[in-house]
Amino acid sequence: MRVYTAIFQLHLPSRSLKGKRSIVKSILARARSRFNVAAAEVDRQDEHGTAIIAFVTVAENGLQARRLLEELEAWLVDERPDVDVAAVEIEER
Repeated sequence: MRVYTAIFQLHLPSRSLKGKRSIVKSILARARSRFNVAAAEVDRQDEHGTAIIAFVTVAENGLQARRLLEELEAWLVDERPDVDVAAVEIEER
């Protein structure tokens, strides 16, 4: 059993915390539904232009878990072209 995390640093096109919350909540809900991952905003909650989001998955093997998180990254880039993915860190826990 493998546990993998992906930490995404995002630059958002929002000018307020209300706009940021809308974008982040949408990304989290859709990622949870589509990829069956645990997800949360883990840092910089008070900055309207930046979000740090973590995704976690558990899989039979590391390759499967890493592939799922890489697919999630590709999906986010395709699905939300207005959101700039500044950095992604995928690692085994």
